[in-house]
Amino acid sequence: MSRSANARSTLLRTVAGNLIALSAASLLGACAVQTRVYVPLPPPPPPPRVYVAPPVVSAEVAPGVEVAVTAVEPPPPLPDYEQPPCPDDGYLWTPGYWHYGYAGYYWVPGTWVEPPQVGLLWTPGYWAFNAGVYGFHAGYWGAHIGYYGGVNYGFGYVGVGFVGGRWEGNHFAYNVAVNNVHSTNIHNTYNQTVINNVTVNRVSYNGPGGVTAAPTAQERAVAQERHVAPTAAQTAHIQQAARNPALAAKANGGHPAIAATARPGAFTGPGVVGAHGATVPAAAATHASTNTKTQLAKKPPPKPKADGNPESNHDAEAGDKAR
Repeated sequence: MSRSANARSTLLRTVAGNLIALSAASLLGACAVQTRVYVPLPPPPPPPRVYVAPPVVSAEVAPGVEVAVTAVEPPPPLPDYEQPPCPDDGYLWTPGYWHYGYAGYYWVPGTWVEPPQVGLLWTPGYWAFNAGVYGFHAGYWGAHIGYYGGVNYGFGYVGVGFVGGRWEGNHFAYNVAVNNVHSTNIHNTYNQTVINNVTVNRVSYNGPGGVTAAPTAQERAVAQERHVAPTAAQTAHIQQAARNPALAAKANGGHPAIAATARPGAFTGPGVVGAHGATVPAAAATHASTNTKTQLAKKPPPKPKADGNPESNHDAEAGDKAR
């Protein structure tokens, strides 16, 4: 082969090698670019969480619910008030208590209520301190009286059990020693003196600085029984109290003018009783004055007060008048 042919062959091999190298570099560059393009995108951020605050007041509590509402401060002391007369045969007394709402504590007046069925008794709700907060355990209807924190609500609810009356068949018999029941329209009554071994005070909660009672074995057993929720009338009674600014503890200083009523939701007119130290509504004051004159003419026994001891209350009132 000639020298020129060898030179031409060498040149062609060199050019071909360069072309192959350039092609390989181009392919590698394309792969690198493609890899960058198809990198998976990060997942989208989660939607913002929206906090929906639970309702502070639970007017109607289903059976089995333990705590209806909580607060960081203890409830005020129980106000001192007298029990309005029982409106009719078959009504049972449900004591007043402090409930809690968006504006703080407010008073739910004590009232006479028709039970949901014959044979049921009312276990009051109560406040108890636990895990750094005060929790309200809602009341309920049941065949027996359960634990209500040892709080002495008066009128038969002396802290343990109930001595204000009992079921006798299909009729409820009232203990007139601790209940304001007139025998003129209610004949199924009895008079049994109540010896109260519980210190009479106005403490409204169970826990440090309050009542230190613990449930008995019988009360623990009652907790496992069938319970019936408050009636519709009781629920409406609580809701009406929550809407009444005058019943707020901040407004009445712990002395509500509507401390008790003769019927649920009847916050005006006859049967309204104000706490001692409170200004009674005009209509209720007029009615109370008329009732007082009638009672003085008949000279009945002294009306029971919240501590359930009419004799000691009568002596205290006499002492107040003497002073």
